[in-house]
Amino acid sequence: MAAPAPVLIDPEQARLISGGVGMSAATCRPGALPNMARCTGCRVSADRRSITLLLAATPGAALLDDVRRTSSIAAVFSQPSTHYTLQLKGTDARIVPPERGDVALVARYVDAFVAELTPFGYSETIVRAFLASVPDDIAAIEFTISAAFSQTPGPQAGEPLAGVP
Repeated sequence: MAAPAPVLIDPEQARLISGGVGMSAATCRPGALPNMARCTGCRVSADRRSITLLLAATPGAALLDDVRRTSSIAAVFSQPSTHYTLQLKGTDARIVPPERGDVALVARYVDAFVAELTPFGYSETIVRAFLASVPDDIAAIEFTISAAFSQTPGPQAGEPLAGVP
């Protein structure tokens, strides 16, 4: 039996990526054509080895198709107020059914991101429109974190996270 994946994010990083941060997922289809979609929520597993991204399925259709084809994904989480940014990668991404509480999780995420952005002059109406999704159109992508990087601007940008002992 294979050893479990290492834990690459600490509890504070898990809390941050589950909150009101900018979230995007990216994939690449054969031929190196990239796709990106805005995510509207994130669940972190209790052991912090895997995450589940939530996104609107219709605008994210190309990304979802890439996940089906390649199982590879990268996700970026950035807190606008501090520029603190993490990138997480996975090679076993799969589309899973949304859970019962995911519609409420998306609503909480949107509220938190509105609260993060409005102090900088962004209109609540614009932020909500940017993140709008229909409850029946939520997709979920789960993956084991196989690599994690600091992407916060500065001298450590691009450095792998050391992981959690």
